[in-house]
Amino acid sequence: MRKKTLIVFGSLAAAAALAVYYQRPKPVEVEIVSLEAGEVRATVSNTRVGTVKACRRAYLAPAAGGQVAKLNVKEGDKVKQDQLLMEVWNQDLKAQIALQEAQIRANQATAEQACQLKAGAVREAERISRLQNYNQIVSEEQVDTKVTNAKAQSASCRSAREEIEVSQARRDAAQAAIERTLVQAPFDGTVAEINVELGEYVTPSPPGIPTLPAIDLLDLSCLYVSAPIDEVDAPQIKTGMTACVSLDAFEGKRCSGTVSRIAPYVLEKEKQARTVEVEVKLTDPKDLTELLPGYSADIEVLLADKPKALRVPAEAVIENHKVLLLNDDGLLVERRFKPGLANWNYVEVLEGLQSGDRVVLSIGQDGVVAGAHARVKP
Repeated sequence: MRKKTLIVFGSLAAAAALAVYYQRPKPVEVEIVSLEAGEVRATVSNTRVGTVKACRRAYLAPAAGGQVAKLNVKEGDKVKQDQLLMEVWNQDLKAQIALQEAQIRANQATAEQACQLKAGAVREAERISRLQNYNQIVSEEQVDTKVTNAKAQSASCRSAREEIEVSQARRDAAQAAIERTLVQAPFDGTVAEINVELGEYVTPSPPGIPTLPAIDLLDLSCLYVSAPIDEVDAPQIKTGMTACVSLDAFEGKRCSGTVSRIAPYVLEKEKQARTVEVEVKLTDPKDLTELLPGYSADIEVLLADKPKALRVPAEAVIENHKVLLLNDDGLLVERRFKPGLANWNYVEVLEGLQSGDRVVLSIGQDGVVAGAHARVKP
């Protein structure tokens, strides 16, 4: 009888154990990563999209209005410094130049004549003065007349020479007026846009009213990215820091950038998103290939770097610097750690974790909580 009772109790215990086994929750499948050492870079990125810009860009237009008489370039042309790009009709001013050149020549001839007469009058005055001193046969009145004539001729010589300078100044003024009708390249560059046609009339922009430039000139040999950095992050950035540039139009990062300028003011276009404009200049010629001003771009400024640091993927970190670990029993356990450097990809581990720990990446997945059973997703 006792033996039968033990058999019954044993059967019931086995049945209960089987029931618990089959009714236990199924382990969730999770993705894990084993912690190991690697590079961790502390960086700061822009809050809104930045823009590729040319280091030099000139919106060119003639200083004087008029009809376009010459247009020596077309869009896409490469030009040299001081090359003539456009000319407004200025034949009347060129005629003034020719007139003043003729006037200068005439004044030079008049000055030569006056100065020759001056030289003769001076010699005559000196001779008659000597005669008076030697024998007193020349009257004082004659000497005075000759000396006065010499002084008058000297004044005429000076006046004629001044007339030459006046004519030269008038010629220079006419030349300056011609310069106002010319558009020359201030630097070597590429013509990006032309907004006039041959024969059209152009007028200077009225004060405070911007108009389209006649010619838009870019220096494509030097490019930089200007991007807004949040006011909270901006104080950490210094000129000379290394930076990477990413563009929507191209894959990969271009990491030859250097912070070249930090704006000395905060932009307050949006009350809740105040930013500081930061400029990053690319130095490697390979990084400048295919780039054009106007491309959208993002910058990532390197604040600090550790090449060999224990790191955890940023996607595995939950609030208050915690992670979920998968232990040898298949249970998920929560662990807090002390962070160091951090970026969008990795967080440095200073304390609390060790190399080889299996950290769960599937944060946010249903059932992935501390205390749950889990297994590695195949």
